[in-house]
Amino acid sequence: MHLQAGQAIEALRDEEVLVIGSGMSFHNMRAYGDPRFGPVSDEFDRWLTSAVEAEPQQRHQALVDWAHAPSARLSHPPHAEEHLLPLMVVAGAAGQDRGQRVFSDRVMETTLSAFTFG
Repeated sequence: MHLQAGQAIEALRDEEVLVIGSGMSFHNMRAYGDPRFGPVSDEFDRWLTSAVEAEPQQRHQALVDWAHAPSARLSHPPHAEEHLLPLMVVAGAAGQDRGQRVFSDRVMETTLSAFTFG
């Protein structure tokens, strides 16, 4: 549904409207600061980066099925996925533009990344 919302506003980019999604690539409040979640966040971040940087059709399908990705529900437990959903809107608005990871760092023992399209 969020990818479709992004697709609905894709044409705004032709009018030089910047579409920004503010969220988190990892959001498990109980995991922050726990070194056991470093590998968990790394695994999901690798998957997410691969999904975002894929060809648009493959990206769309991967993001639709994100909850089945490695360590997805450890990285975004139920009721915490709203921090990942802004990325879905932006990816939908990206159309045929490829995504790219432009930032990644370790924060409180977990990996966080940011992405751009176009």
